[in-house]
Amino acid sequence: MAEDLNMETAIDSFIESLKIEQKSGKLMEDNSAKKISDIREDNIAGLDKISKIIKRAIELICLGEEVKINTDVRENVISVQGNDLGIAIGKDGKNMAALEYIVNLIGKRKKILEKSITLDIKDYRKNKINKIKKTAIKMAKRAIREGRKIALQPMCAYERKAIHDLLSKFKNVTTISRYEEPRRRIIIYPENHVK
Repeated sequence: MAEDLNMETAIDSFIESLKIEQKSGKLMEDNSAKKISDIREDNIAGLDKISKIIKRAIELICLGEEVKINTDVRENVISVQGNDLGIAIGKDGKNMAALEYIVNLIGKRKKILEKSITLDIKDYRKNKINKIKKTAIKMAKRAIREGRKIALQPMCAYERKAIHDLLSKFKNVTTISRYEEPRRRIIIYPENHVK
């Protein structure tokens, strides 16, 4: 709980400093006359800048760790590898999500990114998505077999989207997200089930 408050305080402080910079005019850049090819090159350059920020931040968070960065320009994914990066990931990926939020805020405010990046440290996000996809398929089959709705555990938005996309390929089930954050979850309904 204290870790969450410290991270929240750090994010709030960072956002406040960006607002001050923006008011002073330091964050504004005029990109209106740029060509599409310039924008694409700018996006690659922007991803490179954001990658350096992430690398430095994680090296400071995980003192003494050697950090390697891989960038997927097409998907706007920045992958981080290293030995002991657990602190950078945090409980349930919260520190990773906070860092992703901060670097996307920098990218937006400094106008160095076309669209938001996705951050994945030590394949945490990729592995978690694969795990919940396996569970979702198992629960969809169970919903069909038993003819009843099945509620999945609460998930964050990107996880729910992955499950909705995956189960939309199943002909005999539909999915709906219910409840409010942080309890928002997917309900799997078998075909012809009253919702």
